[in-house]
Amino acid sequence: MDLDEVGSVGGFFALRTGEPGDGHMPLARLYAGDTAPLTARVDTVAARLRTPERRVAASVAHLGFAARLWSVALGCAALHSELPDLDPARLHWDPSLTAPDDLCLTAVRTVPATAEVVREAVQYSHLVPLADALTADTRISRQLLWGNAGSALAGAVRELRAWARRGGRTEVAERTSALAAGLFAHPDLSGTVEGPAMRRRTCCLYYRCPSGGLCGDCVFDRPPRHRSAQ
Repeated sequence: MDLDEVGSVGGFFALRTGEPGDGHMPLARLYAGDTAPLTARVDTVAARLRTPERRVAASVAHLGFAARLWSVALGCAALHSELPDLDPARLHWDPSLTAPDDLCLTAVRTVPATAEVVREAVQYSHLVPLADALTADTRISRQLLWGNAGSALAGAVRELRAWARRGGRTEVAERTSALAAGLFAHPDLSGTVEGPAMRRRTCCLYYRCPSGGLCGDCVFDRPPRHRSAQ
């Protein structure tokens, strides 16, 4: 598997391998209850966005994390029909870093990639326990989190299709579409986006940030009016 080629799709698709840095931790530890790094990540996002609403920062942090996981997995599956083993015990994360340096896989072992294999690797092994950890830290709707997961998956699909179109890689575009169809068939993801543009059906709350607006796939046509948090 050529991880450099996968990373050429975009920064979110890149996956570092080898020895993790001092700030990295295995995601299995976070999912087992050591959520301090996740709390720190939400705090960092809140400070960057200058939002007093913790659920807004939690949602934006979650959306970025989900996008990283889907992009890495879907990119490998679409380009090479293989998937690296993203076991949370081997996949390390540094909450202080951003893509492509935030994730590091200590050992690369590949398996043939189908939609079900990708679902197991990302949705079940990471997004479900990540949602548990995040809702324990912050009051945030699980429906919103699944909307984020669907939006993040749709974003990865769009990036891969655009990359394939630019390079004339029709087989990559076809595999991407087939994988996406299988992944979006799951009840937790079905209906999170709609139409050819894959526009999301829930809001990530970014518009509530002082300098926020609408995302490109936002369910809203214009920002709703809201009262400032006290």
